Amino acid sequence: MEITTDKGVTGYGSGGAGGGAVVEQHLVKLLLGEDPFDVERLWDIMYRSTLPYGQAGIAINAISGVDLALWDLIGKALHLPVYELLGGQTKPCIPAYCTGNDIEQHIKFGYRRVKIAIPYGPADGFEGQQKNLELVKKTRAQLGPDGDLMLDCYMAWNEPYTLEMAGLVEPYRVYWMEECLQPRDYEGFGRLSAEIKSTRIATGEHEYARYAFRQLLDHRGAAIWQPDIHWCGGMTELRRIGALAAAYDIPVIPHGGGAFDSIHFILATPNSPWAETFMPPPGGPEEVYRRFEEDNHLSRGPEGIYARPSDAPGLGWDIEVV
Repeated sequence: MEITTDKGVTGYGSGGAGGGAVVEQHLVKLLLGEDPFDVERLWDIMYRSTLPYGQAGIAINAISGVDLALWDLIGKALHLPVYELLGGQTKPCIPAYCTGNDIEQHIKFGYRRVKIAIPYGPADGFEGQQKNLELVKKTRAQLGPDGDLMLDCYMAWNEPYTLEMAGLVEPYRVYWMEECLQPRDYEGFGRLSAEIKSTRIATGEHEYARYAFRQLLDHRGAAIWQPDIHWCGGMTELRRIGALAAAYDIPVIPHGGGAFDSIHFILATPNSPWAETFMPPPGGPEEVYRRFEEDNHLSRGPEGIYARPSDAPGLGWDIEVV
């Protein structure tokens, strides 16, 4: 998304897949001539006007991109990074974890928290289950006894399989199991959270807007919420989700939280403790990894890798339009 004002200030935002058509054919008509500082009002107008066909999916993806562009624009107009607009930093830097199965690379780089993609599910039977277990066992051995290990199940399991896997991986101190069930199976997530005591249930990447998270809350479905700023409604809605979670002492660890935009939310939010990052694949030129470190403002310390947002005005985008 690109939004330009009559004062020549431009904001950029990244929304979810498929949202472009909604912006171009609908939302642009609602935004022309409006004050970009009225971000709460504009969010409400966009959400209400897309209710007949939206509420989730591409309509919220579109709103997310517009909303983020507005926050970027406001920051640039005021010469402030977005985290300052959100209330300032709650921590000097953010402990980060790395997602992906190139474990040796991640540990060598300095990560002490890793999340691995679990490749097998119920359809793969006992053999697949044992391969999952072996992957967890191997990762724990590489990470050592003190690092944090998380599992990304990506909506592929069912309740019985999740219960079995939770028992199998219990000796390897798994910090959380993520998206074990399909989104909106709030009753299922609630049952898993009540039954499993050896780890935490995390989900929320594919939930849209605060009303979905209220359902997750009502069913006590997750110990950790993981909204994606590009899909849940942008910065404006992510703040509301974070406030709802804070009232119940639920940590919010956004999906892809190390990105240019959501990392501002994490720095400014007391109940948002970690940032998710993704390293470039191994085997590339050194310049790639140097840029990864510089672009994400990474540092090292007792908890491994830390990240923080840019201090440049807005979200910190450095975009050259050609």
